[in-house]
Amino acid sequence: MDFRNDVRTWLAEYAPPGGVAQDDPVAMGKAFQAALYDAGFAGITWPAEYGGAGLSSAEQQIFDEEAASSDLPTGIFLIGLGMCGPTLLDLGTHAQKSRYVRPLLRGEEIWCQLFSEPGAGSDVASLQTRAERDGDDWVVSGQKVWTSGAQYADFGALLARTDPGAPKHRGITMFIVDMRAEGVTVRPLRDMTGRAPFNEVFFDRVRVPADAVIGEVDAGWFAAVTMLGHERVSIGGSVRRHYDPLTYANLHALASKLGRAHDPVVSSELVTLYARERALALFNTRLKQEADAGSRPGARGSVAKLAGAQLLWQAVSVAGLIAGPRAVAWEPDDVDSAELAVAINATPASSIAGGTNQIQRGIIGERILGLPKEPQADRGVPFRELRVGTQHQD
Repeated sequence: MDFRNDVRTWLAEYAPPGGVAQDDPVAMGKAFQAALYDAGFAGITWPAEYGGAGLSSAEQQIFDEEAASSDLPTGIFLIGLGMCGPTLLDLGTHAQKSRYVRPLLRGEEIWCQLFSEPGAGSDVASLQTRAERDGDDWVVSGQKVWTSGAQYADFGALLARTDPGAPKHRGITMFIVDMRAEGVTVRPLRDMTGRAPFNEVFFDRVRVPADAVIGEVDAGWFAAVTMLGHERVSIGGSVRRHYDPLTYANLHALASKLGRAHDPVVSSELVTLYARERALALFNTRLKQEADAGSRPGARGSVAKLAGAQLLWQAVSVAGLIAGPRAVAWEPDDVDSAELAVAINATPASSIAGGTNQIQRGIIGERILGLPKEPQADRGVPFRELRVGTQHQD
């Protein structure tokens, strides 16, 4: 109970319900994360040796419950804290963990994930960005795309091909890349919400030191699978904030406001949404508890990711049923409808980010249900002999 009271008291001072102004989201996020760290609420379950609080998933769950009604300005750390940091803890050297984890938790450094490429799509193993050894360094050349937060990132976890003579799932290595290094260019990509949360990133002979390898050279696919597992749990298990227009609570409130709460069709859809929202929350809580106990989520992370995307699509359907024309046209002072429209327009990304729904279904079918693998005509074929994406034959 003391921990819950501590969290509640701290949030009341630093993160009042309704959020705080974010004129400069990077500065605001860094200041807030530093305060969170100083209070002992950053990296609650992460090892104390590397700056974490060293507590259990029970404390993490308490914090999540208390923070759910607050608009914490921590979005710029989602990739670092949800994916890159946990992967470093799993596979990084002691020197890497000592160097990077504490500054991440303190909000001093922001990370991004450099996986997706224009010619690879959801087939990450078809990546063509190359890293070639040159003395004590690696030299990276290529392009990434759909990179969230690259515009303000200090470091990135990069996948690059280091042995094109190996089959496509081998000969890949994961590196830590300084996003301020010479040869790195970041260009924003604007989506249909009008915002620019993604970027394309170009690497023009960027030098990366040998000690920047995460895991082992040419074993980057294992590192990628490890990070994707954390990513799917992070995305699928994201706490649905009380201010999210697509939660059951807010859609029920909207239905009441518009006089639609007693419509039998609306009521039935809301009941189904509530049941699925609660079931997913309980499933994610179990995954987090197991992860904190040292058990990796494995393919069940794909269940969380897929169920989370499907839940959002159902919420969009219910929102349209309740709001009707207000979801596409509203009066200038109707802030609620404007926010609902942005949430609806952002939903398609949930079926793509972190691996498409089709990818998740394939993983679940093969690794959980034991179904036969999809035919792989490129199995065992050296990558340089494949025609994938924009790859040119030598």
